[in-house]
Amino acid sequence: MDITIKKMATDDEIKGKAYVHWKSWQEAYPGIVDQQYLDTLTLDKCESIAYRWTDNIIIAKDGDAVVGFVGYGKYRNDELQNTGEVFAIYVLEGYYGQGVGYRLMQAALSRLADYPEIAVWVLKDNKRAIKFYERCGYRFDGREEILDLGSPVVEARMLLKR
Repeated sequence: MDITIKKMATDDEIKGKAYVHWKSWQEAYPGIVDQQYLDTLTLDKCESIAYRWTDNIIIAKDGDAVVGFVGYGKYRNDELQNTGEVFAIYVLEGYYGQGVGYRLMQAALSRLADYPEIAVWVLKDNKRAIKFYERCGYRFDGREEILDLGSPVVEARMLLKR
């Protein structure tokens, strides 16, 4: 396995990122997110998202195949000042436990170096993701929201303070 971490740049990489987005939801969220909602998240929808959001995306490639990505930037609203955010980080299931997510997270954190704290939102039932974020130094700060993903799910904020 020869994983390359790089900024998303080409049309093929955008399509690869879209595939990872779609496939990782199908792999990670059954039993957490309503199946009917998962069924409506099509590869076409993920491609549409990928083409609209091309800035601040770092991908992980195994050869020519995109196997993970992270999206990052300034925190999404004014609730937290001087805070960065990891908006999304996904890795294909076949690459779990091989350091790909960690390398993507470190790449995003290095680009968010000017921020003293970084936020990430996670579904509370996504135990695997929570363990990953905790290993990266994130801790829950008590802030939660209810999302409607076919049925209500609780999303919780975690912060990494540097």
